[in-house]
Amino acid sequence: MKEEVKKVLDQIRPSLQADGGDAELVDVSDQGVVKVKLTGACGSCPMSQMTLKQGIERILKEKVSQTIRVESV
Repeated sequence: MKEEVKKVLDQIRPSLQADGGDAELVDVSDQGVVKVKLTGACGSCPMSQMTLKQGIERILKEKVSQTIRVESV
């Protein structure tokens, strides 16, 4: 599952990088919890939780069915 998540994040990252940010995969649990670290502009952005939940989490749930939720660390 971790490899699947990495592939999807690699597809999402250019959009984040275009705005000066990025997302780093920290961990994927057996229960389907994906932990990411938002860096750059995304790390301090007031909209980061929206990016995390309505962007990254939504896409991961669509493409990697085992994903339960995405958390920021």
